[in-house]
Amino acid sequence: MTIKSFRQSINEAIRLEMRKDENVVLMGEDVAGGAGSNGEQDAWGGPLGVTKGLLGEFGRERIIDTPITETALLGMASGAALTGLRPVAELMFIDFMGVCFDQILNQTAKFRYMFGGKAVTPITIRSMFGGGTRAASQHSQCLYPIFTHVPGLKVVVPSCPYDAKGLLIQSIRDNDPVIFLEHKNMYDITQDVPDESFTIPFGEANFTREGKDITFIGIGATVSLCNKVADKLKKDNITSTVLDLRTLSPLDEDSILEAAEETGRIVIVDESSPRCNIATDISALICEKSFSYLKGPIKMVSPPHTPVPFSPKLEDLYLPSENGVIKAAKELLDGK
Repeated sequence: MTIKSFRQSINEAIRLEMRKDENVVLMGEDVAGGAGSNGEQDAWGGPLGVTKGLLGEFGRERIIDTPITETALLGMASGAALTGLRPVAELMFIDFMGVCFDQILNQTAKFRYMFGGKAVTPITIRSMFGGGTRAASQHSQCLYPIFTHVPGLKVVVPSCPYDAKGLLIQSIRDNDPVIFLEHKNMYDITQDVPDESFTIPFGEANFTREGKDITFIGIGATVSLCNKVADKLKKDNITSTVLDLRTLSPLDEDSILEAAEETGRIVIVDESSPRCNIATDISALICEKSFSYLKGPIKMVSPPHTPVPFSPKLEDLYLPSENGVIKAAKELLDGK
């Protein structure tokens, strides 16, 4: 075990899989940097340096800088997957998925079904998402609900360095297309992570806290927020369950219902826009299958239905906050 950052865990997962399987390739805008220049090679490693250092070990035949065209990148990666490679395609920001969504929605996600199971598409599409970095509306969105709506895609949102490594290795080895989403605010958080290769199965949520009074359900960066609130409430003798979903497709329905039935009080913290997001999906699931266990209304802590503000003060108000989660919890515990 070594203390690693979220960024280092992702880099290590890719490195280990590229060493293990020569069919694994990395492609994206500036994943290597310096292509065609006489200056420093491997200058970038992506916009936040996540893949820095891989070029020196694997060379430009497997670390492939692409032009600034997301449609071509995803088309190339999908075609490569169909012919036997295992591409890891880095879509610089999730906000840019609108440019290449036809490739994902109508091609990549459909190949296995349309070819009667005879074609597999082992592609991992990595992208960063989320607010809090003062990057404004076009670089701060939280769009994972869009991908969960598409049959044929698996959607992974890790919440810590340990999960980032295990889930990314699982993603690369999977024979279906995986959308692997990394919150921009998490790259520098650290945790003890095994040095060797390991996997975390899809569809298995993680209980990070266990209690009897209230349940918090988080996704990605909001899991840490839920943990902080649970620890604060513990000082008032209120015990909390915190459920980290880990994957949104497949969704661990059994753990969600178990957590809901255990406490009867549910707070779901979801950074995506409130209309048809993951919080509403989980709320519907609980209401359909475990309604009789509820001791109060399901509380959903999500941003308002507006674009992400550029103003720092407005962005802080926009995002789910510790105070907002505590307020929702107290209302439930007080019977409101």
